[in-house]
Amino acid sequence: MVTQPVTGQERLAIRRFEESGPLDRAAVDRFLQENRFPLAEGPSVTFVYRGEADAVNLKHWVYALPSLQPLVRIAGTDLWYLVIELPEGSRVEYKFDVVRGGASQLIEDSLNPLRSHDPYGSNSVAHSSGYRAPDWVAKDPNAREGRLEQLALRSVHLGRQTTSHVYIPARFRRTRRYPLLVVHDGSDFLRYSGMKVVLDNLIHRLEIPDLVVVFSDPANRLREYTHCEAHTRFLTEELVPHVNATFPLSDKPAERALMGSSLGAVAALSAAWRSPGYYGRLLLLSGSFAFTDIGRKHRFGPLFDPVVTFMNAFRGRPKVVAERLFVGCGIYEPLIYENRSLVPLLQSIGMDVRYVESRDGHNWENWRDRLREGLSWLFPGPLMLVYE
Repeated sequence: MVTQPVTGQERLAIRRFEESGPLDRAAVDRFLQENRFPLAEGPSVTFVYRGEADAVNLKHWVYALPSLQPLVRIAGTDLWYLVIELPEGSRVEYKFDVVRGGASQLIEDSLNPLRSHDPYGSNSVAHSSGYRAPDWVAKDPNAREGRLEQLALRSVHLGRQTTSHVYIPARFRRTRRYPLLVVHDGSDFLRYSGMKVVLDNLIHRLEIPDLVVVFSDPANRLREYTHCEAHTRFLTEELVPHVNATFPLSDKPAERALMGSSLGAVAALSAAWRSPGYYGRLLLLSGSFAFTDIGRKHRFGPLFDPVVTFMNAFRGRPKVVAERLFVGCGIYEPLIYENRSLVPLLQSIGMDVRYVESRDGHNWENWRDRLREGLSWLFPGPLMLVYE
């Protein structure tokens, strides 16, 4: 994403507006009514803010670029703008940093109805030309709905009561055996990535088979998801056996998978590493795979020391942790280097890996958009098997 200077030769909407005549309040009103914001025109995206301020900046989450970029005020108006170059197919989350009287406030874009949500709140969303939210993320009235059941389980290894949700497919029959997927940060995947609707749709389309899916949640992510032996033993010795005793599941490792994003991806990889031959499939999204090539000093802070220790050991003596893996990462997030570095290592020891990069950041909608490709790679349904 690069700031794009606006020259007299460019036929951008903002340039046409500036040259259209007297720029009174009525002219600004008409311009805002006639356009959708941000304005995506070829490789350029124009961000627009209206209001009195001392300064307005674009606050975005694109790694390796200045996180604040100033908007320019059009003389004689309260309209501010910034034109950037955003490659086709990009999706970027942002806010405006509005400065008044020396005080700064981060706000969402009132001209843009698109929002994303996460455990910390919400952001405005900009799409460049070529990006469309996948059709399979929207509720399909023709898709039969699976159901969610709550699962409470006392864990000896974690020393606490755990609560998960189990997705049971619409055509569930006790006379069949089902693959199992365990999702880390399960409630967040349900809430912010709409994963139940995605499962309903992909199963309906025969792109994945009927699955039993456990949506598991941590009590303390920074402890349980940072290469924690107790977490692995909870999964492998308590949670999966309990679900297996409750539902008719396949006993084949190829039909048993772990999934996670960010630290949840570390937890999934760590659990598979500690339980060789038990999990045959891994879905790892934007994994926080922190490591060091020399020494132990790293940029992630002391809470990531266990992750660095694990990843350094894994990189030093890699071993097969699963038969098939899907690894995805956004090129606009700071973890792209770590994820790119992991893939050839996994492939070098014989694991079947599919790696996908997206023009997106470290967020739940990026991970949502990867679900179809990731799930159908790990568990191809009847339709995928025919056309692969």
